[in-house]
Amino acid sequence: MDQAVDEKTMAETGTPITEREKNAIIGGVLLSMLLAALDQTIVAPAMPTIGHALGNAHYLPWIVTGYLLTATAVAPLYGKISDVYGRRPTVYAAILIFLAGSLVSAMAPNMFVLVVGRAIQGAGGGGLFALTQTVVGDLVPPRERARYAAWFSGTWAVASIAGPLLGGTFAEHLHWSLIFWINIPLGFLAMAIINKPLKKLPIAAKRHRIDGLGALLLIIATALLLLALNWGGSAYPWTSLEVIGVLCGSAIFWSAFALRLMRAAEPLISLEVLGNPIVLAGTLSMFLLQAASVGMAVYLPVYLQAVLGLSAAESGIAMLGLLLGTVGGAAFSGRMIPHFTHYKRIAMVGVVFSMLCLCLLAVVAGYATLLEVEVLTICIGFGTGTTFPVTTVSVQNAVDRVHLGVATGVLTFLRSLGSALGVAMLGAVALGYGLPLAGEGVRIAGHSATVEPFVMIFAVAAATLLLGLITLTLMPEKELRGYADNAAPMLAE
Repeated sequence: MDQAVDEKTMAETGTPITEREKNAIIGGVLLSMLLAALDQTIVAPAMPTIGHALGNAHYLPWIVTGYLLTATAVAPLYGKISDVYGRRPTVYAAILIFLAGSLVSAMAPNMFVLVVGRAIQGAGGGGLFALTQTVVGDLVPPRERARYAAWFSGTWAVASIAGPLLGGTFAEHLHWSLIFWINIPLGFLAMAIINKPLKKLPIAAKRHRIDGLGALLLIIATALLLLALNWGGSAYPWTSLEVIGVLCGSAIFWSAFALRLMRAAEPLISLEVLGNPIVLAGTLSMFLLQAASVGMAVYLPVYLQAVLGLSAAESGIAMLGLLLGTVGGAAFSGRMIPHFTHYKRIAMVGVVFSMLCLCLLAVVAGYATLLEVEVLTICIGFGTGTTFPVTTVSVQNAVDRVHLGVATGVLTFLRSLGSALGVAMLGAVALGYGLPLAGEGVRIAGHSATVEPFVMIFAVAAATLLLGLITLTLMPEKELRGYADNAAPMLAE
């Protein structure tokens, strides 16, 4: 059957995709993904300058929140749209929406317009996250796909490092609007690179339609949930009427979305995809693993400043260990997956290793040296890094090509949602111990007084990894497809 699908693909595309065209497509979509990732990190160091220039500084958090809300909410929608209308027009739409948001942000005369521009950027950026992995899924069979995981992790690492550096440099020495202007030429460059070869990717699911009502319900439900996670413990107490009211509203819209999935003739997310045990367990494990990973990464700089006495700049440099460890873990896992029948065990061993290192960090948090912390964080990053290729490849390998975009969109959605939950969860732990939230420039005197909350933060992160390990253990394994039986376009010799 896969061979028949492959022959149909060849008939639709006319000519096979060459190795050079494949690399051009992957390079182009990775560039577009880098733009979206950069805009999650480049704004933070420029926020004081932006607040001084535009006024209404109390709305500054919405520059980040507005992007996060829309980027997370639209990820599953892009997956479905690309399955129905094709990858090329959907990728182009995501890039153009992102560039439109960049233009609005760069020319913003006040804070309100800037927040709107950032929300528009997120509506495009969220699609780029999902579509990049989907396009690579079209081009490369699951058995070989894991090798590209290091490229994705490397892209995030570059964004994590270059974003704050560029943002601070532009704001201090040039002009803050360059943060957004720089996206315009790079976005058009990405479109030019992928224009011709991306035409050869066929439409996966013709004669289908988008469930507009389901998409609206999902976006509202997600936005309200993220709003509650963002407000809880910072803008309002978790038990306040504002947070509880937003959570209840989110629950109502999630219930309506679930009802729509069961009753719609063609739901936004296929029940066949949601009911797949590999997709269900894989996306849930990614959700939990990302919550622990991102939450810990957000509070690690606070620990480095509060306990080890590093400056903000020094703590940023010290974070390189965690980032490089994650990239190394993903690269190692990606290269090992094709050689293992039970490839899931690579991620399981990685999670166990990361858990042990986190527990050790919690034990020695009060008296560890910077070198010891660096070694432990590199090991933690390496362990969690091994999970990303395994979960992504497992989920994509579990569905046929018609549902590839939807499955990848759901995975991206839960990964982003897990990030927000992890920050909120560990933020609640921090506040419970009287520790200011990350990003508030904490510099606390008193060595012993600051150790306990970080011990608990590391312990909670380890417990979350344990839950991720359990769901990963429950995920069934399916033999990975190779070039011989892959449904993606064939490559020219």
